[in-house]
Formats: sequence, C-alpha cells, structure tokens
Amino acid sequence: MSLLLNDRQQYILEQLEREKKVLVASLAQELGVAPETIRRDLDTLEKEKKLKRVHGGAVRYLQTNNEPHFIKKMNVRAKEKEAIGRKAAEFIQDGDTIMIDVGTTTIHIAKAITGVKDLTIVTNSLAAAEELNNRLESQEFDGKIIVLGGTTNPAQKSIVGALTCKMLESFRFDKLFLSCGGITTNNVSDYDFEECMVSTVMIERANQVFVLADSSKIDHESFYKICSLSTVDYIICDEEMPLAWKQKELDTMIQWISPGGEEHHEG
Repeated sequence: MSLLLNDRQQYILEQLEREKKVLVASLAQELGVAPETIRRDLDTLEKEKKLKRVHGGAVRYLQTNNEPHFIKKMNVRAKEKEAIGRKAAEFIQDGDTIMIDVGTTTIHIAKAITGVKDLTIVTNSLAAAEELNNRLESQEFDGKIIVLGGTTNPAQKSIVGALTCKMLESFRFDKLFLSCGGITTNNVSDYDFEECMVSTVMIERANQVFVLADSSKIDHESFYKICSLSTVDYIICDEEMPLAWKQKELDTMIQWISPGGEEHHEG
C-alpha cells in the first residue's frame, strides 16, 4: 500500500487512535515506504502536537498542561469562534430551554441571540451570564437567565463543582451548546476535570447536544474525556467534516454544520 503524504499521516493517526502506539518498522512495512519516511512523518506530526515520539515509534499526544487563560483564548481564532457562535444561535427557537457551557466559543452564542421570545437560558459561564444580562436588559431577546451555583474559576470565568452538578439535576434542556478542548472520532475531551464533570451532567440532561469546536480542536485529544462521540447530535465547526470522518460514515451519525455551509432552520 502506497499513500500520498497527507493520506499516509492520516493513516498513522488512525492507527495510533486504535492501537495507542505505533512502530516505525510496522508502519513502513504496511505503507510500503522506507523507515526514514515514517520517521519524518512522525517528526512532523509531533511538531503539530498530534502524537509523542518514543523509541521505535510514537504514542498518542495528550494535553495535560493547564488550560490557557480565558482572556488569552478569546484572541485565538476569534473570527472562527464568532462565526461558529452565530451559526449555533440560529438553532435557538421561541420557547426553548437551553444550556450554554463555558468557553470562548460558546460565549459568541450569547452575543448572537436576537429576536427570540420566551427563552430560558441556563449557564455556568460568568462571561456568558454578563453578556446575556446586558442583551436581555436592552431587549435583544425575551426570556430569563439562570446562573448555576458552585465554585468559581476566575481564570476561566466559570462555575464548577459538586453544587453545580447537583443543580443541573433539576433541569431538562431542549438544547445544550457545549465547548471542548478536543474532539476525535471516538471522544469529546477537555482540559479541566471539574468542568468535564459538569459537562457530563449537562449532556445527561439535554435532548440535543451541540458541540462547538473550531478546526484546531478536530482530531485533537485533551486529557479528560467528556463523552463518547456517539452522544453528540451536532458538531458546529468552521471547516467541513474531514474526509477520514466521512470514510468512517460519521456523517450518517452526526450532523456536521459549518458557518459557510447550508443554512439550517428547524420546523
């Protein structure tokens, strides 16, 4: 089997996801290329933080460092996040009860909600709560905002902890808009354990789960698992679904939406 560069590297990542570790010698034999070619591929993928080189091969790259500060993240891929947030807001209808998760992508939903009536919004994002309150006061939409209780995380402008999870058990949401640190063909993941625990309860309480992820999150895995991909109903991303995902027929399981794609309107 002989593959082009991009296809070869995608094959390596898929093997790594299945086996947790890949070996240079085995990959060279499977792909019909020299070991030096595989080593160059592994070096490239390591620089992109998609794997970690070890003796004789590579293992999966897991992000274990602290999540960047909320303010710093707001300036990263800002246009893409704004477009994703606007697209997500199109799914919100009159009378909905929605949950907006913490994050620098989900906050753009709060900035985009306009003209909706009788809307109930629950959030554990201090930043989203402030934005929503201002928009409610200026009558950009009609409804109410419920801010979850718990322990504040000032760096991420979030509210987390056991109390947050307990409060969530009192709600049922039509739609959950969830942020993440990474999303693969198997799992959705994030940086912070407590935020992941809250996100897991949110998913249990939601009829529909929307994951908002800019393209840098795709095929990236953070340290803590939030949920299996099979739990997700929609992914809203600034790029189209990768070919490798379509080859696994994930486009039949998940509705993938990009801001430049076809408009969606629920009946």
